[in-house]
Amino acid sequence: MPRVKRGTHRRDYRRKTLRRAKGFFLTKSKLNRAAQEAVEKALRYGYVGRRLKKRNFRSLWIVRINAACREVGISYSKFINGLKRAGVELNRKVLADIAVNDSTGFATLVNRAKEAHQSQVQ
Repeated sequence: MPRVKRGTHRRDYRRKTLRRAKGFFLTKSKLNRAAQEAVEKALRYGYVGRRLKKRNFRSLWIVRINAACREVGISYSKFINGLKRAGVELNRKVLADIAVNDSTGFATLVNRAKEAHQSQVQ
């Protein structure tokens, strides 16, 4: 078999790795093997982090909605159940924004949820 010299392919591969590792600490930004391991790990953390971000924001919105509900005198679970029964299809991101920025609008939503929840209980 003929001998294969890698040439530009090898240089391009290393250059790509080192460009991605720019700003990393010590040899992780200078030497190819250390940089490659650091870049692979960083990409894994990035992948996981993008999913954790969604989870964290949803829990933040739930906390904000719950706090606003408690001020008005209803629990979070009864509020969400009442909204579902009333046919209000707002997601938690929008509900949290309304709870923080528009207290009168949130109060009307709470009243609709209470009415729907009361009719369901009876």
